[in-house]
Amino acid sequence: MSIAENIEAIYENIERAAQRSGRKKEDITLLAVSKTKPVWMLREAYEAGMRDFGENHVQEFLEKKEVLPKDIRWHLIGRLQTNKVKYIIKDVYLLHALDRLHLAQSLQKTFEKNGQQLSVLLEVNAAKEDSKAGFYEEELLRAAQEIAGMPNLRVRGVMTVAPNIPDEKLLHDVFAKTRMLRDRLAAEHFSNFDLDILSMGMSGDYEIAIEEGSTMVRVGSAIFGQRQYN
Repeated sequence: MSIAENIEAIYENIERAAQRSGRKKEDITLLAVSKTKPVWMLREAYEAGMRDFGENHVQEFLEKKEVLPKDIRWHLIGRLQTNKVKYIIKDVYLLHALDRLHLAQSLQKTFEKNGQQLSVLLEVNAAKEDSKAGFYEEELLRAAQEIAGMPNLRVRGVMTVAPNIPDEKLLHDVFAKTRMLRDRLAAEHFSNFDLDILSMGMSGDYEIAIEEGSTMVRVGSAIFGQRQYN
């Protein structure tokens, strides 16, 4: 199947999953995870209607944004090193992986200096996997309280990466827990928190994530095929 056909099939799956959760397909944003993919593949996805693309590495993002259409919304979805913060002042639509306070402080300092605001998601390690980044449940509120004092960060929601397992019940539990944590933060009414985005679900589990309330799914291999590593 072509990239366009893959995207069409994914949207059909999104629509069915949305209906199962009492929502519409328009409630869910499909983010094309384009990390490691060549520019021609991104162009093909763009021509099929995609406008949201996710990159892991700052250098790859910078190179691609120079040669691709200007109306693309670029998402940084990988772990961001603090020494790379200065390079994302422009053209980052959403940072998905705000996973530690030190990074938040670095972002606030840089964006305050430049008089700009950055939209971010708080990464939650809902399954408490040692191999993954993100705030644990018991750390999240304290971190949010500190980030609430950083006006140059606009917290649009939360993100999680679920375990790569076939256990659908456990996946449901992880996604439901992430939604609950988002709702708990919303109850705090922090002034720079919007919390309209729940970014969860990838190629292997995005339908389950949508059933549990996801508003943004990050899909790579189901669109582009398996990863290509340099």
